[in-house]
Amino acid sequence: MIYILGRQPAIGLAELESLYDSNRLRPIGNFAVVVDCENQVDFARIGGALKVAKVITTVNTTHIADVKRELEQVIISLIKTLPEGKLKLGISTYGLNITAQRITALGLGLKKAIKAQNRSVRLVPNNENHLNSAQVLNNKLTSELGCEILLVSDGVNTIIARTTAVQDIDAYTLRDRGRPKRDARVGMLPPKLAQTIINLSTTMTKTDHHGQVILDPFCGTGVVLQEAALMGYSVYGTDIDERMIRYSRDNLNWLNETYKISFDWYLHEGDATDTVWRQPIDFVACETYLGRPFTSVPDKEILQKTIHDCDTILKKFLKKLAQQTKTSTKMCIAVPAWFIGKDIHHLQTLDQLPDLGYNRISFVHSDNKDLIYHRDGQIVGRELLVLTRK
Repeated sequence: MIYILGRQPAIGLAELESLYDSNRLRPIGNFAVVVDCENQVDFARIGGALKVAKVITTVNTTHIADVKRELEQVIISLIKTLPEGKLKLGISTYGLNITAQRITALGLGLKKAIKAQNRSVRLVPNNENHLNSAQVLNNKLTSELGCEILLVSDGVNTIIARTTAVQDIDAYTLRDRGRPKRDARVGMLPPKLAQTIINLSTTMTKTDHHGQVILDPFCGTGVVLQEAALMGYSVYGTDIDERMIRYSRDNLNWLNETYKISFDWYLHEGDATDTVWRQPIDFVACETYLGRPFTSVPDKEILQKTIHDCDTILKKFLKKLAQQTKTSTKMCIAVPAWFIGKDIHHLQTLDQLPDLGYNRISFVHSDNKDLIYHRDGQIVGRELLVLTRK
């Protein structure tokens, strides 16, 4: 299978490496990764990839005319396996030197070849080199009668693949904006990022997660908890603010009713720097205190005080957590990092992790310095610490 990575490919690669193991991954540029594994992880739980596709064949060229000839044969063979009815066809390319106009022309050629097989087909036109998730979903290109073909090049070869799933943007919107309780003052953790944090904090030694407990000691409105529950984990949340516990309770009840799922969950008020959590704790996934939500570059003194406050909370939390987790317990903790001009300001606690009882995991296909979730223009980013208890 082949995954198309999201806006921050290093984060998506680390997430997939956590789920599949590094030796099963073969990255292609900064936009895709081939995964050699028969047991595919449910794509709906992956936050850092846009699409997943089944590899059909690999062509030993990047020359479009040669790729086109092979692609026509692939399409003719493929449509013989599809049910009767009008087909829907889309094409996306990654890593190929080709314009959107030429992709559309390529699609028209395929449309002609399909019609020669006495099949009706509608082509989704390209405005860009690749179709986005909304286009794939709205045109039903992952349905029985739909087909999005991916052409993915590493500069030497071209992979031909058929998309099997894309990010369900409507489902993300529902779980983000459709929940009964939201609070911008405590931060708005995107469900996709929550999924990535969970996947970085867990291991896939078993596919049935029933009974495995994920702890979020800064649970807020329960975004991490809801995404973990959808993956099949038992969820345990604490927060210093009793109001957040009520919000999380309402949101988890809403999740249960909306998705018709049954899961174990436990909530209680508690300061993460001084809480005694109940056992067992299998994994820890959370976003810690991010400090003041700056909308413009702060004064140096204000920034330094904010960093100091966040450092103090993180250090106390890690000390408390180390006392209550077993050796090798895996966790992913999102902490603040500040983008000021061309500089990134990190918490000093990151240099003290071994002394606090933790090892920071290094990835084969991603550098830890690139694991910062951040959008252009934002002051505060989220640095993802993937740790194990020493």
